[in-house]
Amino acid sequence: MGPSHPATHGTVKILLEIDGEEIVDMDVMVGYLHRGFEKECESGTWYQAIPYTDRLNYNSAILANLAYCMAVEKLLDCEMTPRCQWMRVMAGELSRVGDHLTRVGAACLELGAMTPFLYGIEARELIWDLQEGLCGARVTSNYVRIGGMQRDIPEGYLTRLSESLNEVEKLTSDFDKVVTSNRIFVDRFRNTGTLSKERLIEMAVTGPLLRAAGVPLDLRKAQPYLTYDEIDFDVPVGAIGDNFDRFLVCQEEINQSIRIIRQCIPVLEKTQGDPVNIDDPRVRWPAKDRVFGRMEELIQQFKGVTEGPRVPEGEAYAAVESANGELGFYVVSDGTGKPYKVRCRPPSFVNVAPMKEMLIGGMLADIVPTFDMINMIGGECDR
Repeated sequence: MGPSHPATHGTVKILLEIDGEEIVDMDVMVGYLHRGFEKECESGTWYQAIPYTDRLNYNSAILANLAYCMAVEKLLDCEMTPRCQWMRVMAGELSRVGDHLTRVGAACLELGAMTPFLYGIEARELIWDLQEGLCGARVTSNYVRIGGMQRDIPEGYLTRLSESLNEVEKLTSDFDKVVTSNRIFVDRFRNTGTLSKERLIEMAVTGPLLRAAGVPLDLRKAQPYLTYDEIDFDVPVGAIGDNFDRFLVCQEEINQSIRIIRQCIPVLEKTQGDPVNIDDPRVRWPAKDRVFGRMEELIQQFKGVTEGPRVPEGEAYAAVESANGELGFYVVSDGTGKPYKVRCRPPSFVNVAPMKEMLIGGMLADIVPTFDMINMIGGECDR
């Protein structure tokens, strides 16, 4: 099967052995993008790697930006300003909502249900409009910077954010009514693609796949970063780890992300005017208005762009809870302006591994809903 069905949800080939409609054996093959992502990151300066991280997962690029920058900042031993940390939480949760809306919406479409797909995608468009308001791009955001953010929040943005979240909640409510009461949809998802939590843990699976099996592991709670330890939110879990549990966990995580964003808004209103970037000329370049009027800062900008920030020699790993699970970067510096080594721990690559065990003994028609809920992103698998 493929490349690149099922339902073109990522570039993949599945070698199947079937007996009628029953799956006897299968082998899932990834690796069709040939990107050399990690080596590309090592070919430029530390800053020039950020746009490559955008391409890991087109649905939640901001979360990939964040994980990479946090790893580099760990080597630089620098702490972000409070406003920057709250902005990163807000932007990261917007990114997670957009990713989950795509996953659950596309899952309906690929089973032939067009109406709920339109509800989900309309909500996702509102989220991507908000991302565009933050950084000027809807998909490849390039928003998080080493030592800060691309820019501060524009005037009037938080009001627009509140209004859009209200609309997203209405659309997801309609989506839920249409889908979870639909007998055909429920029958296609319930008791399909099931795998035990013990086996998922053995295979290092994280994210909604693991939580749907009843394990409440979420790095935002287990190893709090940014300001997540100051925020009130729940980690939804499932019961048996089938596709229906995974679907419900993703739906509830959308609600929890909106809850988190709403807690960010008053803090960001209160800290309006506070610095977003750290005050360290070795790391953050001067603003354009200063570059155009001051010789010293023009020189600083030139050296920063051409040579990159000098990151102290050493190695570091930083991870965030992305929409698919633990997304981490291991970086090594030899003290120059370029990374010596960049290694990514992408959740999709790990989460595809148990797909075979999820589906052997199941029906051919179970492949698409299972693949949808795994949410394999080709950019994360091919590095």
